[in-house]
Amino acid sequence: MRKHMLVVLAAAALTATAAPAHASPAKSAVNWGACPADVASPALQCASLEVPLDYRHPDGKKISVAISRLPSAEPAKRRGVLLFNPGGPGGPGLAFPLTWANLGAPASLLAEYDLIGFDPRGVGHSTPVSCDLSPEQLVIVPKYAHKREEVVQASATAKQIARKCADSASAPILPYLTTANTARDMDQIRAALGEAKISYFGLSYGTYLGGVYATLFPDRTDRVVLDSVVGPTGVDVTTARRFGEGMQDRFPDFAKWAAVRNSIYGLGTTPAEVTANFFKLADKLDQHPVGGIDGSLFRLGTHGLTYQTLSFPKLAQTWQALLHDQASPADSLRLPAAGPEQSQRGTMISVLCGDNAWPRSISTYQRNVAHDRVKYPMLGGATANVWPCAHWASQPLEPPVQFSDQGPANLLLVQNLRDPATPLSGALDTREAFGDRARMVTVDQGGHGVGLPYLNSCGFAAVTDYLVHGTRPDTDKFCGAEANVTRSLTPQQKQAADKITDLLRQY
Repeated sequence: MRKHMLVVLAAAALTATAAPAHASPAKSAVNWGACPADVASPALQCASLEVPLDYRHPDGKKISVAISRLPSAEPAKRRGVLLFNPGGPGGPGLAFPLTWANLGAPASLLAEYDLIGFDPRGVGHSTPVSCDLSPEQLVIVPKYAHKREEVVQASATAKQIARKCADSASAPILPYLTTANTARDMDQIRAALGEAKISYFGLSYGTYLGGVYATLFPDRTDRVVLDSVVGPTGVDVTTARRFGEGMQDRFPDFAKWAAVRNSIYGLGTTPAEVTANFFKLADKLDQHPVGGIDGSLFRLGTHGLTYQTLSFPKLAQTWQALLHDQASPADSLRLPAAGPEQSQRGTMISVLCGDNAWPRSISTYQRNVAHDRVKYPMLGGATANVWPCAHWASQPLEPPVQFSDQGPANLLLVQNLRDPATPLSGALDTREAFGDRARMVTVDQGGHGVGLPYLNSCGFAAVTDYLVHGTRPDTDKFCGAEANVTRSLTPQQKQAADKITDLLRQY
C-alpha cells in the first residue's frame, strides 16, 4: 500500500467548474415504455437500443442494449443526463437509478438530471450471453491454494470454465464484450438521447468504465464521479491480487466491531482473538466443510460481507453458526444472485479476459500465490491463483485504453481508506494517471462505496456538490471518520442499501 504517500488535507477551497445552463430535455430518438417485470416501477421508463457488436464494422451484426430513465423531478431545472454503472463487470444496471434515488439522493440532484441506467452488453435485458456454467463454476475466484499442487488443480478448473465459454452458443459474441466497447455503447446512448455530453457515476469496476469513456470521448463527458476506484489497468491480474490487499486493509474494522460485541457473538474479546478465529475457522472448514461451506468459500464470503458495515451483524451470525457446526445460516456466505446470473458471469469473464492478456504459465501463478499467501494471508492464496483468463481461447482484440492527463478537468474520484475490493493503492494509481484532470476525496472509512448517502456525510456531500453545483475540491481532499455511518434507515432506504450491497459483492 501507498497510504503514506497520501497527502491529506483537513479542508480545501472549492472552485466551480463551467456548466451549461439548465436546459429542457434534448430531442431524443428513444421510444420509452414500460420496464421488464423484474425492474418494473411506475417511476422508471425503459427502452432498447441497437448497437454494433464490433465497432470496427459498424454496419455489421447488431446487438441490443437495454436502458432505463428516471426523469428529472423538475424538468424546468433539468441540466442533462446522469448515467450510472454499478460495477461488476457484468452488473445489471436497469434498476440502479431508482435504487440510488431511493437511498436518499437530494431533491436538487433529482431535479438536475434524468437518471439513466443500462444493462451492459451481454447482461440481462441487453443481448444476453451464457457460458452454461455449473453452480460451482459461477464462483470464478479460484480456491485458496496452500500448496503448489493446488495451483495446478485451480488451473484445471479455470481451463474448464474457459472451455465452456469457448464451446457455448455465445462464443461468437464473447470477444466483443470489453470495457472499450461498453464505453462506445455509452456514447451510442448519449447520441440516442440527443445529448452533447453526459455526466456519469460509476462504482467499483464502473470507475474503470467511466475512465475509459472519459479517455475515448473526452469532449463528450460532463461531470464524472468515480467511486471506489479500480486501478488504471482495469480488472487484470494486478487488480485480482489487490482483493487480497483489500481484505487485509478492511478486516481490522470487523475485528474491532466483533470484539466490542463479544458478549453477543462470542467471536473474541479482542481484535487479535477475532482475527485468530478467522484462521481457525478457515482451517477447520478446509478439513470439514459445513453445509457446503469450505475454507475457500468461508474466506471469500467473509470478504464479501465486509463490503458494507451494515452487513457485519450477518457476518458475525454466520461465524457464530459455523463455530457450532450449524449449516443453515452459513448460506449468507454464498454470493448473491442479483439478476440473471449466467449472463453476468459470462460477461464478467469475457470483460476480464478481453480487456487484458493474463499470464498463461502456471509457474507465474505459483510464484504469485506463494508471495500473496504470506503478504495477504486471509485471501491472497485465492486471488493470486489461476483465473479463467489464463486459458482464454482468444487474445484481446485491441490494446487496453491508457488513461492520461489530456482532456478536460472533470473527474472526481472518491475513495475509502480501507476498501476490501478496490484498495487505496489502485485509486492512487488512477489518480496519478489522470493528473490534473482529476481530484480525489479520500475518506477515513472502511467499506466499498463512498457516494451513498448513508455512509460518510462528508464524502457524499463531495459527490452531490460536484454533480449538482459543479464544485470540485481545488486540491485533493480528506474526510475524517464518522462514527454514525450506519445511522437508522427507513425501510425503503434499507431495502435499497441491501440491493446495492448485493450488487457490489458480485464476483
